[in-house]
Amino acid sequence: MTLPLGYFDKSDKRVCKLKRSLYGLKQAPRKWNEKLTAALVENGFSQRKNDYSLFIKSLNGVFIALLVYVDDIVVTGNNVEEILKFKRFLSSKFKIKDLGVLKYFLGIEVIRSDTEICLSQRKYTLDLLSEFGLLGSKPCQTPIEPNVRFDDNNVNDLPLTNITQYQRLVGKLIYLTLTRPDISYSVHVLSQFMHSPKVSHLKCAMRFLKYLKSAPGLGICVKKSDENSIVVFVDSDWGKSIMERKSITGYCLFLNGSIIGWKSKKQSTISRSSAEAEYRALADASCEVI
Repeated sequence: MTLPLGYFDKSDKRVCKLKRSLYGLKQAPRKWNEKLTAALVENGFSQRKNDYSLFIKSLNGVFIALLVYVDDIVVTGNNVEEILKFKRFLSSKFKIKDLGVLKYFLGIEVIRSDTEICLSQRKYTLDLLSEFGLLGSKPCQTPIEPNVRFDDNNVNDLPLTNITQYQRLVGKLIYLTLTRPDISYSVHVLSQFMHSPKVSHLKCAMRFLKYLKSAPGLGICVKKSDENSIVVFVDSDWGKSIMERKSITGYCLFLNGSIIGWKSKKQSTISRSSAEAEYRALADASCEVI
């Protein structure tokens, strides 16, 4: 007799012990992460507390960084021999496939030269435009209209009947901010209405896609430099949110002339003056530097 998957006979008091995690089971990803983490710790890697997908090994002047996403791994470091040695160790523990020099990872395209590495999401952007039927649209010069403000009291602005499309679009745009600092604020504005979007919000999002059409391959470049400097630009917009009267913090962080961090976020509390909003933004940027 063939029993359906997950069948349990109430008359049978025995319990089955799972000796090996299988694909499709809820505990499979956790067991895989535990096994991979144990192997990396055995090789001398330490897991970062602020980013559990990042593992670092630093010993006797040798530095190796390893970034993990499920079973996709990126390895880099300052010693080629040690990297090859680590690959052999990893091959002895798991069945792996070495794809060579990094060119494409999780939708991010990597272009290398002798002096810099450029990261972009051109294919991801074009696929996004094609999905929403705007691949042949006329480009816009700005992501959203200047000084745009959404008012919940506008009775002429009707709520969307199908909010799934808006949520899917904004979710994809959030991932696009990994290599596009120029759209951080615009995506921040659109993401505030994920649970109850209206027609004006969807119209603004579609205009945003037309801006992406103007430069789909725009990204960031990390340049090789002998400098050792950190430069931060920070600003705030006092009382930008007309619904909550909260201010907006925006900053970008440069290491040796290359941008490595940026954020546009609504402040957690209401500032009573523009000076207070500026100090809060400065505190957030200082925490990021530290």
